[in-house]
Amino acid sequence: MRLFNAWEMGQDQTKQQIEKGLHLYQSNQTEKALRVWTRVLEKSADPAGRFRVLGCLITAHAEMGRYKDMLKFAVVQIDTARELEDPDYLTESYLNLARSNEKLCEFQKTISYCKTCMNMQGTTVSLKLNGQVSLSMGNAFLGLSIFQKALECFEKALRYAHNNDDKMLECRVCCSLGNFYTQIKDYEKALFFPCKAAELVNDYGKGWSLKYRAMSQYHMAVAYRKLGRLADAMDCCEESMKIALQHGDRPLQALCLLCFADIHRSRKDIQTAFPRYDSSMSIMTEIGNRLGLVQVLLGMTKCWMMQKELDKALEESLPWWSGALCPKYGLKCHSPGYSPRPVSQLASHSFHFSCYSSQYQALESIEKAQELAEGLGNKLGLLKLHCLCERIYRTKGQQRELRDHVVKFHECVEEMELYCGMCGESIGEKNNQLQALPCSHFFHFKCLQTNGTRGCPNCRRSSVKPGYV
Repeated sequence: MRLFNAWEMGQDQTKQQIEKGLHLYQSNQTEKALRVWTRVLEKSADPAGRFRVLGCLITAHAEMGRYKDMLKFAVVQIDTARELEDPDYLTESYLNLARSNEKLCEFQKTISYCKTCMNMQGTTVSLKLNGQVSLSMGNAFLGLSIFQKALECFEKALRYAHNNDDKMLECRVCCSLGNFYTQIKDYEKALFFPCKAAELVNDYGKGWSLKYRAMSQYHMAVAYRKLGRLADAMDCCEESMKIALQHGDRPLQALCLLCFADIHRSRKDIQTAFPRYDSSMSIMTEIGNRLGLVQVLLGMTKCWMMQKELDKALEESLPWWSGALCPKYGLKCHSPGYSPRPVSQLASHSFHFSCYSSQYQALESIEKAQELAEGLGNKLGLLKLHCLCERIYRTKGQQRELRDHVVKFHECVEEMELYCGMCGESIGEKNNQLQALPCSHFFHFKCLQTNGTRGCPNCRRSSVKPGYV
């Protein structure tokens, strides 16, 4: 009896310490919260308490961008779940393992662990997690540029959210759908879904973490930029960044810096864009977001290509140049008193790099991005890189390299099925209204309106009613 009472007291102390850690964490005293939870993990002999505190540590490390530590705790949590011999605990632990791999851009592993979750025969508690499992799997398919499967998973997640009245899950799915439609260039839907997420935060999010508001604002900023509404994009991104800084959310800080850089690039202010790309790259490297690094390198490549055009325009506007280089800027100049200097000595004056230097930097960024995209299996990233290479080699008149990248570009389009099954034209080249059918294949909205069909042209499944998204 005494032993039982001591064990029960130990359980109560564990619960109290976990709650203490949660209170500290919600008060933005993250490091103190982590110390409390780590002590509980070291001292508690209660498996259920250990499981719960591991869940807290996983969530905290995810929000701080410490993804390797997140994975480490997820592995320990699976061992604890096996010790408890409860299918609900095991399902939750595999979901956390899937999420950890998703954050580390290990997309194939994410999909594998999500399938393990789906195959477990748990109680209604496990079934409620299926929406989160579908969301994580959808994000992984999106990382691999397998768009139809990604959309299918997002639709399932949205259905689970509606059936269980889970507004938090619905908010997260809407943000992922915003990302999905940004990638395939339906910018109206790319804005609609994060706006819907922001509405959910305003209507139901009084007790929610501010990260939901921050994430919806970030995705709105991305969509506004794509639509050319740069002032609105800047406002949303600033609000998102403010929350990210308050809560020490390093992953979101990196995304906001990337968005700021893209906004400045859209304004043709590349001198302001470059430092923000550099800062974003630094955080992305630190946290291990390789997919984010591909996006940063794509943005930097476009900046270098823009720089080349500016350099060329400057050269054409100054016909008095000759063989000598201006000591300050590295520009060829007739003026007396100037002596030639190698461009390598003038690298700090990035605006005044020669056309050759800008082109070299662009190709170097492409090479790094291509290595990352191939390692991740991110086909859309590869497609964009082939498109940029095509532009560079067309300018240089290098026909063999040009043909090589044109062929690879079209191979990526075919592999991702990025074309409308009705008109045959490509999807994702420019902003277009798209419509998904219940089978999750998507087409140009105007093609569906014009042709009408009772069956999907791709898979012949019935399409009597419109898709969920």
